[in-house]
Amino acid sequence: MKKLLFSTLLLSLIVLANDHSYFTKKSKSGVKAVENKLYLKECGSCHFAFQPGLLPERSWTKMLSNLADHFGSDAALEPEDHKALLVYLTDNAANNATEYKRSRKILKSIATDTIPDKITETPYFVREHRRIPKKVIMQEEVGTLSNCTACHTTASKGVYSERTIKIPNYGRWDD
Repeated sequence: MKKLLFSTLLLSLIVLANDHSYFTKKSKSGVKAVENKLYLKECGSCHFAFQPGLLPERSWTKMLSNLADHFGSDAALEPEDHKALLVYLTDNAANNATEYKRSRKILKSIATDTIPDKITETPYFVREHRRIPKKVIMQEEVGTLSNCTACHTTASKGVYSERTIKIPNYGRWDD
């Protein structure tokens, strides 16, 4: 019995050793950077092109369902552009970007029966930004928590680590 158990364990280790991906596959930090030119053009021309991995698929679907009233603006698209952006956003949403650690954390923080309208309202985001004083956010150079690039120097690359935070008129953020 002990020999069988030992043999099974040894065989399992040999199989795992031959599957290099088991040992080398690492989770990527941050979120997947935006590479879609249509998304950068259509959405990024008005505001920061938020990475799809910052919200679940259901949020992007809801958001694109009413672009005529997109946070008070008419952001309606041509039907073919709408379809292409919906596919891009949902394919790269938090629940489909599981190789990215931050996307997984965001998704895990959201109750399955809720559809967040804003990244800034997800429990993960709220928790990560709870210690920032309002006076720091309200200053002209920042203005709102949705202005990611004001403080996150590598936000456009999908990197939101604390090491890359530099708050205007405040300096490096150290939790």
